[in-house]
Amino acid sequence: MDYINAFWVGGLICALCQILLEKTKMMPGRVMVLLVCTGATLSFLKIYDPFAKYAGAGASVPLLGFGHLLFQGVKDAVDAKGFLGLFTGGFKASAVGISGALIFGYLASLVFKPKMKE
Repeated sequence: MDYINAFWVGGLICALCQILLEKTKMMPGRVMVLLVCTGATLSFLKIYDPFAKYAGAGASVPLLGFGHLLFQGVKDAVDAKGFLGLFTGGFKASAVGISGALIFGYLASLVFKPKMKE
């Protein structure tokens, strides 16, 4: 049942984002920022954890999960270091994921010969 919940919740999130792209004049970057901010807001309201427990990877893989990760990192760093945690918490919490994306993106570019769209 975990796989089914992850599939339909993740699919619903993606479908809603696609509707935003098709029916509004929002650019993809703005939709991505909206997802990250929504994840951070849901985390602040303590709604994200029960949602992620129910949906599993369907909630944590899209950019909602990244917003939650940033919020939790900042919250933990502020608890530990005070005001300076505002500036360091998000970087520390997300460093592994961002580094992995950069490294694997670079390796893929070496293998697949990237080119610009025409």
